[in-house]
Amino acid sequence: MGEQKVSLLQDDSQMQNFVRLLLNDVRAMEYMLENDWFETGITRIGAEQEMCMVHNKTLKPACIAVEALKKMKKWDWVETELARFNLETNLMPREFKGKCLSLLEKENSKNLSNIRKVVNKMGADIILTGILPTLNKDDLGFHNLTPQKRYFALMEAMKQQLIGKDFELRLTGIDELLVRHDSPLLEAVNTSFQVHLQIEPKDFVKMYNISQALAAPILAMAANSPIVFGRRLWHESRIAMFQQAIDTRTTHDHMRERYPRVSFGNGWLKDSVLNIHREDIARFRVLISSDVEEDAFEKISKNIAPKLRALQVHNSTVYRWNRPCYGISPNGKPHLRIENRVIPAGPTVLDEVANAAFWLGAMMGMADKVDDVTEHISWSDVRDNFGKAARFGIDSNFTWFKDKKIGVCELVSKELIPIARAGLKKMKVVQKDIDRYMNVIEGRAKAHMNGARWQLRAFTKLKEETSRDEALSVLTASIIENQNKGLPGHKWKMPELTDLKEYRPSKIKVEEFMQTDLFTVQKDDIVELVAEMMDWREISFTPVENTKGDLIGLVSSKMILRHLVRGNRLHEKGTGTVKDIMMKNPPTISSDATILEAMKKMREAKIGCLPVIKGKELIGLITQMDFLRISGRLIERLEP
Repeated sequence: MGEQKVSLLQDDSQMQNFVRLLLNDVRAMEYMLENDWFETGITRIGAEQEMCMVHNKTLKPACIAVEALKKMKKWDWVETELARFNLETNLMPREFKGKCLSLLEKENSKNLSNIRKVVNKMGADIILTGILPTLNKDDLGFHNLTPQKRYFALMEAMKQQLIGKDFELRLTGIDELLVRHDSPLLEAVNTSFQVHLQIEPKDFVKMYNISQALAAPILAMAANSPIVFGRRLWHESRIAMFQQAIDTRTTHDHMRERYPRVSFGNGWLKDSVLNIHREDIARFRVLISSDVEEDAFEKISKNIAPKLRALQVHNSTVYRWNRPCYGISPNGKPHLRIENRVIPAGPTVLDEVANAAFWLGAMMGMADKVDDVTEHISWSDVRDNFGKAARFGIDSNFTWFKDKKIGVCELVSKELIPIARAGLKKMKVVQKDIDRYMNVIEGRAKAHMNGARWQLRAFTKLKEETSRDEALSVLTASIIENQNKGLPGHKWKMPELTDLKEYRPSKIKVEEFMQTDLFTVQKDDIVELVAEMMDWREISFTPVENTKGDLIGLVSSKMILRHLVRGNRLHEKGTGTVKDIMMKNPPTISSDATILEAMKKMREAKIGCLPVIKGKELIGLITQMDFLRISGRLIERLEP
């Protein structure tokens, strides 16, 4: 869950002192590695579960984390996350053997059930999905930041590092997302199931490189984050969203390379885990400081393993998808772990533990199969595979060992599942558990279906039947219902509009149902062009904007008809220009207004269209047809 006792750097002296502690921690880790301080002879696994909370009636984010945690203060395994609509649980570390996987599933299910009972009484529910479909950009403002010192410090530090004016998102899938945001809280869209594997120091380099090679097929099979703000983007949009949400870089007219704090890495690991920590210290500036100072070598002189607090804090602000972790075991000995961060939350607890079993088994099986994975596949191919997996998920085609081109389902079915089974067997995991979780992965491959592909198909179907907001609400309700049933994601049926028993659009905001694919004109365009455009596109209103995108007027089909009739009656030549007929300073509305406010304003203005503006800039349009579609669906729902 990260080091909680941290603060924003106040001045240069505080920063310099923290850097000294950080360098001292690296030297202490080097000393402990050289003198065999680290625990050996035992392998443990662990996990962290992130989740979203949604209101039962609206399916929108429920920002109740602080209030909910007060009701759960007796449980030390549940904690806050970055946003008020998130929670995180820390699952018990277990020795990697026997029934460890089924016990992990049982513990996680029990924890989630307990949390659900608490939030249900608060009118909310929990959902496991990489990115919540009903999340809106406005949900990610600072007003929804969890009020904890650590989070304020981290957000402020990120903003101070920002080179440009805003954080920018640029993703293209079936749809496209191009948007700016003034807050790094955008990273809170992401929820994951983070899996930890304890590694002995002598094996760390080998195992870390194997984890990098396996990241792509694991991610492709587990993908569950395809929808962001109502756009169908990457199968695992979480990968790009996380990087871009806290990417402080901007474009320049030179080719200097700058690296994001969220990264897959820049090459194979060589020599030692220390190489990762040294690179991260050299490449990324310190963002926050620990409030608790520790002299690592003073602890070592007393034969006590230091917590390496400074190193832990800095490591928590550099987000590698396979991240090295340092910890202290119950016996007081330090240990090393690899934290796999590529696995998203959901679709079900069973799916998550199957993903974990697949990765853990493949790690151990691959270690027996190859001495050095870097001799079988190039770094360029590993990195390229990871990018493909994020974009295309289970539909990906990889370059694998010995330059073989292969689809992910074939690779997983024919090569990696047998390796994972062998690895789990080697660790003496019970056969019943091996079969249970590997059968889920095999089922996905045979059905060519995972959470991301199901969501994309379901949302596309629903979007053709109703409004975007209702489609997202039905999708979210269906995910929650299926999770409660526990059936693995590849067996889920496509949702129907009737699956959502009650739909309440009155509180939805204009931004959530406005049209953003706009056809506009400028004041000097001829009226004939506007008339043809409106006929081609079958629209009744056209906004008028200037060259900067600011709204300056509105043209309706009635205005054009009136103009053409008048011209015909007076035998005037030419058709005139937009400025001759447009409504100047038309009624407008902001994107954060509710649908009821928009309806009232449209009714009072006696107009069938409202341009949506931010400042003076035109950002959307709502028409009477949008309201007709919503009201029509509500009337249909009233029918038995």
